Amino acid sequence: MLLSIDWDAYSGCADLVFDAPIWGTRDLPTDREEAWQARTVKRRPEAQDWTPLDADFPLYPGWEALERYAGCPAWVTLSHADAWGWLQEQAQGGGAAHDVLNIDSHHDLASRSGDATRVRPGNWAGLGLGARLIGRYTCLYPAWHTALAVAEGFDLERTHSEVRGVLPPDLLSRISLRRMAHAAHGLPDPADVTGLLLVQSPAWTNPAHDPAFWQLADLLGAQEVVPPLHRVWRAPRTNG
Repeated sequence: MLLSIDWDAYSGCADLVFDAPIWGTRDLPTDREEAWQARTVKRRPEAQDWTPLDADFPLYPGWEALERYAGCPAWVTLSHADAWGWLQEQAQGGGAAHDVLNIDSHHDLASRSGDATRVRPGNWAGLGLGARLIGRYTCLYPAWHTALAVAEGFDLERTHSEVRGVLPPDLLSRISLRRMAHAAHGLPDPADVTGLLLVQSPAWTNPAHDPAFWQLADLLGAQEVVPPLHRVWRAPRTNG
């Protein structure tokens, strides 16, 4: 089994935070850092660091349980679009396609906007299924989605229905959507994990949580695919 971990499953948001990227965001350089700066200043114009984001964009528990995968072959990358190359490398050994468990706030099976054939964070898994780089695919949503009506993991039947509307029927039988019952529920045995990919997804994740992300990446001994960001607070420019 291949294990994919999107940091946005842990670096999330509270309910009814309407400028949260979970409502939808691009994935451009400005969305990965400057947008977070703007959210911070919006909450506290005199901010000196990322602290004003704490209440609306918490780091949910459970990421510490991922330390159990220390010793598994591990990689770390900037964006889930990078998973395409990672899947191709994992497939080089031949044989049956790997099953993938993706811990994520998004199913990453399809996107309703843009070129459906171009690999992006929102469709890498669907394209991987279609190309037979993935055998069976399971998206495991975090437990905190139960309190967030806008989240995909809040209503699994609603999300299943959305997926059925955008994927070809022959792929649907190889897909499962589940939600954790608690912070560490559903994690596979490390002995079953042949490769792990940790994804920063900075357009969706609070920069204040970068130290924890890098702590986990270091503990896993993860090799870099595309270097993730080390985001630091920069005081906003003022006129005059």
